[in-house]
Amino acid sequence: MNAPFTALDTDSEGRLEAPPANDTNLVGWYARGVSPGELGTAIIAGHVDTKTSAAVFARLGELEKGDRFQVRRADGTRATFVVDEAESFEKDDFPNERVYADTPDAQVRLITCAGAYDHAAKDYTENLVVFARLV
Repeated sequence: MNAPFTALDTDSEGRLEAPPANDTNLVGWYARGVSPGELGTAIIAGHVDTKTSAAVFARLGELEKGDRFQVRRADGTRATFVVDEAESFEKDDFPNERVYADTPDAQVRLITCAGAYDHAAKDYTENLVVFARLV
């Protein structure tokens, strides 16, 4: 996948905002955190789909342990990451500390929606998180 980044923040309840839904190829990076490739945990979020089509992280669930991906940094260099695991979590029981906690090495979390679509809530019931580290 080749997608541009936009800066993300947290909402009034402290939850990570989603990237704008009007661009299906856009991923968001938590700009108050570290950038991908720096020491610590970088957070990247993207939509699995929108009302009109599949989105940038539609195939995120296909990543498996040992798969690699790259993130082009603002300075033009590329940070290469290897997947350690991918796991889905109920949104009502999301492990904030495990996902967002700072790490002593360079890691990244890729986050998207997963699970069943709840039409009443107009949202998915789970989040898929890919845990990866810099190689």
